[in-house]
Amino acid sequence: MQNDVRKLREDRALSQGDLAKQLGVSRQTVNAIETGKYLPSLPLAFAIGRFFDRRVEEIFRDDDKS
Repeated sequence: MQNDVRKLREDRALSQGDLAKQLGVSRQTVNAIETGKYLPSLPLAFAIGRFFDRRVEEIFRDDDKS
């Protein structure tokens, strides 16, 4: 699973901690999402989409076509 969370966060000049505070999660959770080590729950994915004013499927992509 690929995602654009890091790019979107950096485009807004936010730290991982800043984004985590806005989403109500830990900085470690944001890091794990950005590095693909953790898939967010559906409510968290929607919260990320709302925060960045993007649809979930614009941020998170399943690039595995197998």
